[in-house]
Amino acid sequence: MLYCINLLSEGFLPAVLGFLLWSLPGALGMLGLCIGVSSLGETLPRAAYALLSGLNASIVGVIALAAVQLSQKAVTDKLTRILVFLGAAAGLLYNALWYFPVLIALAGIATVVSDSRLLHPFVRFVLRRIGRIRRGRGVEEVGIELGGISERGPTVPQHQTPRASEHREREPISHAANSDERNDPRVVPADRQFNMSWKLGLLVIGLFLASFIAVIVIRATVQRPPLLFSLFANLYLAGTIIFGGGPVVIPLLREYVIAEGWVSPRDFLIGLAVIQAFPGPNFNFAVYLGGLTAANAGLDIGAGAVIGFIGIFAPGMILCHGILGLWAALRSVRLVKSALRGFNAAAVGLIYTAVYRLWQIGYIDEGFTQGTSLANDPWWVVVTATSYVGGSWFNLSPPVAIVLGAVLGLVRYGVVG
Repeated sequence: MLYCINLLSEGFLPAVLGFLLWSLPGALGMLGLCIGVSSLGETLPRAAYALLSGLNASIVGVIALAAVQLSQKAVTDKLTRILVFLGAAAGLLYNALWYFPVLIALAGIATVVSDSRLLHPFVRFVLRRIGRIRRGRGVEEVGIELGGISERGPTVPQHQTPRASEHREREPISHAANSDERNDPRVVPADRQFNMSWKLGLLVIGLFLASFIAVIVIRATVQRPPLLFSLFANLYLAGTIIFGGGPVVIPLLREYVIAEGWVSPRDFLIGLAVIQAFPGPNFNFAVYLGGLTAANAGLDIGAGAVIGFIGIFAPGMILCHGILGLWAALRSVRLVKSALRGFNAAAVGLIYTAVYRLWQIGYIDEGFTQGTSLANDPWWVVVTATSYVGGSWFNLSPPVAIVLGAVLGLVRYGVVG
């Protein structure tokens, strides 16, 4: 998002510079953590496990609060409320890299169909059929009742008719005013306009999709590709199809790294706990995972970290250029606005999925270094609730809430041992 804003307002080079200033400090910090973790033994002191569990518990509270706040912005009507719920529910029931983009696309289709009223003729037809069936069952009674009403005349007072007529006359005027307001052109200063034609934007997207397909084909057909290429392919795919931001990418990275056997669950959870306290985007977690993957295979840690950084960030930055080129031509299209409304609602719902996934693996100790549910110990439930309530009621900033969670984890270790 920061890259897009700088690209629109300042241009390409300032956008790249701003992105590097924003992401590199956290990336270098995660690289240092990777070097340290790669030299650890099989077990850690119990105090370290308590510290990491406290960090994870507070992180869950922070992300849950962010999901609630984003829901309040994403929900604009009953349909988007339903889409947020369905996105979260569907994400809980199944987990795969291809699955989340499908949910996002279906939500966009749902809002387009609803706003364009494509199903209204069918719904009216069904309702008319149901009405005819009901009338057919009691036609004689209905006929007698209608006849009595016809003899008595209308029961609605005459003085209410002009008021209803007046309302009907005013309604199209109000609708027309709202329509004119929606169709007002946006005035963007000339020095703030992003000068890329829609044709060039389409070309950028096409070239990117070609590279995406090439990576998928090579990944699927080559039996034993080099480890660093497999690492790049997995992170490139994750960076391409992820929606919903940093919290959503964490469970997917877990599937694409731990399932391959490149990083142990314990080391993954250590990085997960620490990344939340570091500056910059959560996508810097890929730097840690890339460096650790290379270190575990006896390869250069720096090469793995750079591949992780490029693989996770490049798709979004490339697509940003293509979409911004098309946006000038598409932003006035109502169907595009409707689709974006559905995309946003489903993406917010997926953040609740991330909350659940992190909750299920947040508690680590000597007996379960792969992570287990925070609900197994009431203390971590209290830490999560403290983080959530502190941010919601007392405006506690996320970094402070995360540090507080770490302190509470050490408190538990000091009391329980």
